[in-house]
Amino acid sequence: MIIIDPGDDADYIINQINDSNKKPSKIVATHGHFDHLLAATEVVLAYDIPLLLHKDDEFLLKRLQSSAKHFIGVETDPPPTVGGYLTEGEKIILGRYKFKIISTPGHTPGGVALYCKEAKTLFVGDTVFDNGGVGRTDFKYADSEELVKSIKILLKLPGDTVVYPGHGDKTTITEVKSSLLQIL
Repeated sequence: MIIIDPGDDADYIINQINDSNKKPSKIVATHGHFDHLLAATEVVLAYDIPLLLHKDDEFLLKRLQSSAKHFIGVETDPPPTVGGYLTEGEKIILGRYKFKIISTPGHTPGGVALYCKEAKTLFVGDTVFDNGGVGRTDFKYADSEELVKSIKILLKLPGDTVVYPGHGDKTTITEVKSSLLQIL
């Protein structure tokens, strides 16, 4: 079992894992924004597992506490230490499934997606949303041109690939492609 973007409510996440009678092996962050990692410290400590992140987003992880305080007025635990860095093309093996890391910079410099060809599944973080939206690029470290390039790479995947965005409901590559025609 891997955990992708443990955004909030560590108690709920830990209870769900315990109820499954499985032990997670790692946490994978699609990017370094605080809203995707608020529960990471507690989950890392509960299971003694590493947090994996692209090195270009480590600066965002280090800002987790100040970002949470600024954006939502919440005091948080210090962020966990990065246990390993994700790289383009790397494979994360989960039983019979292989999740390929696809670099998706734009929303953040180190954004990644996880693609499993066998399961026709794609976890995209905030690269795209279910409603035709895309991740913000108004931060000084974000890059709208890079985001468009990243989206175009993802849209080359099979149309029936199920897409799990960081916010919103699951969708498919075909639906994303249809909803994003105006910006591409």
